[in-house]
Amino acid sequence: MAAHSLTVGFDLDMTLIDSRPGIKAAYEALSARTGTYIDADAAVTRLGPPLAEEIARWFPAEQVAEVCDVYRELYPSYAIADSLAMPGAREAVDAVRAAGGRTVVVTAKYEPNARLHLSHLDIAPDAVVGSLWAEAKATALREHGAGVYVGDHTGDVRGARTAGALSVAVATGPCAPEELRAAGAQVLLDDLTHFPGWLDRYLAEGDGEAGGAAAVAASA
Repeated sequence: MAAHSLTVGFDLDMTLIDSRPGIKAAYEALSARTGTYIDADAAVTRLGPPLAEEIARWFPAEQVAEVCDVYRELYPSYAIADSLAMPGAREAVDAVRAAGGRTVVVTAKYEPNARLHLSHLDIAPDAVVGSLWAEAKATALREHGAGVYVGDHTGDVRGARTAGALSVAVATGPCAPEELRAAGAQVLLDDLTHFPGWLDRYLAEGDGEAGGAAAVAASA
């Protein structure tokens, strides 16, 4: 693979950022605003799918869209400052750039809020696309020519496979390693601190499956 053809996609929540503290605070603020109980501790164990799926657990169907708008309005004030970069996140993005490649963040999160997180944490991908989940992520991955997609959820694996991209899974989110493997992840890393080394092998070998096998063995 030529370096200039390398484009790597990354998921956001629990892949590049640990947004659990901030999202918990945002849900608590939403609960206070609406007067509706939300188990924020439980909600942050289910990060990945679209916001509406979580909101539907606590509000009637006819209120979901409106409540999602309220949550997104509250989000910048409560969720950004408390969310941290995942270990190795900046280094992973930098490793792609050092190899002459491009990075694109493809996330189910509302895009303006995703951009706020990345700016706050000084993580600078070449592009950010929000409001896409699971197989729908393939649209953005294809548009940006991503040959690799890195995520923590089985939905990310499905998005990568639908796009024809190599699925690199990190076991840092709500899905166990065996779930990620069963979903079709071709590479499994403990976390992003292992990504630069894997990327070096992947580029040197020019074979995603070979690089994936080495990465799984190294992190098992």
